[in-house]
Amino acid sequence: MRTYSPGMIKAVALLARKSGLTHAEFVDYYENNHAKLIRSLLPQIREYRRNYLDVASGIGADGAPTPDFDVISEFVFDDRAAYDDMLATHARPEVAAAIEADEENFLDRSRNRMYIVDIRES
Repeated sequence: MRTYSPGMIKAVALLARKSGLTHAEFVDYYENNHAKLIRSLLPQIREYRRNYLDVASGIGADGAPTPDFDVISEFVFDDRAAYDDMLATHARPEVAAAIEADEENFLDRSRNRMYIVDIRES
């Protein structure tokens, strides 16, 4: 079990693939292109995980909707200052443009969202 230090920040992004891409194409592009780009542009990220959904294995209530995203990406930062610094870097026009241009290759950006989460472990 991973233990997070006090003050560490975790954000999760729920990301959906672009229409017309298979799951395999989506995973391949994310792993071999986008993840490397994010690592190179946003060095403030301490840990970066991509958790791809296996929708067929889902367990849920009868009639529960199918998730509208394909991956849960996790971003861990040493502290709030590192997270805020990442946001400032991401807001730089050249960085934002590079990320957005790459996302157009494989993501349905209209369905994506990111949240800071409160980490609890037992």
